[in-house]
Amino acid sequence: MLYWFLKWIALGPVLRLVFRPKAYGIDYVPEEGPAILASNHLSYADWLFMPLTLTRRVTFVAKAEYFTTPGIKGWFQKKFFTGAGQVPIDRSGANAAEGAMKSAMKILAEGDLFGIYPEGTRSHDGKLYRGKTGVARLALESGAPVIPCAVVGTDVVAPTGKVYGTWTRPVVRFGKPLDFSRYAGMENDRYILRSITDEIMYEIMRLSEQEYVDLYASKAKELDKEKAKQAEREKAEQEKAAREQAEDGPEQKAS
Repeated sequence: MLYWFLKWIALGPVLRLVFRPKAYGIDYVPEEGPAILASNHLSYADWLFMPLTLTRRVTFVAKAEYFTTPGIKGWFQKKFFTGAGQVPIDRSGANAAEGAMKSAMKILAEGDLFGIYPEGTRSHDGKLYRGKTGVARLALESGAPVIPCAVVGTDVVAPTGKVYGTWTRPVVRFGKPLDFSRYAGMENDRYILRSITDEIMYEIMRLSEQEYVDLYASKAKELDKEKAKQAEREKAEQEKAAREQAEDGPEQKAS
């Protein structure tokens, strides 16, 4: 109930009025029955704007901590995330990935739409990164079609690492449903899972027009951080050398 209140009364109308998001390919999303919406991930605002363009509810999985924080703050946090269409990861599994799979399977089994970000984390530089194979496993185990999706402009509205962004009109594009039933029963074949995932990521790339990097986003972030640290060290060394040279200059002239 809270989901629809936020979408149609409290939050949704404000977002529509202020940002006027545009959507293409909505007809590719079925009016009923389960489907997996596989999207790129540029900003934390993605899970607000993509569902906003659809009449059906879209559910994502989120960290269990968002639903178990004690106190008044935790209560409001739980209500907000639940109302915004997110459910906690089922922690009865051996790890978070298995727990996310269980939660997703439950959502699809109920005939609902499930949203997933195959990259696993937000892109830190606007590029599209290699997808994790969980989306392929989910498609094979559930039998649900995968609808590629691209959200563009949310990294301008709500850029990573910044409190405020700038105004732009977000665009949401949905692609033709992808059917992987021909691979039924092969969910344990890692080569099949990788092939399916790459096909999904190609369609997302085509819709988003992002530059694709065949590297996991988390690894790319680590490499960029290391490059930034190395650049800082080199800059510090250059500044130190310049100071030493400036200090030695007068002495050399005096001698």
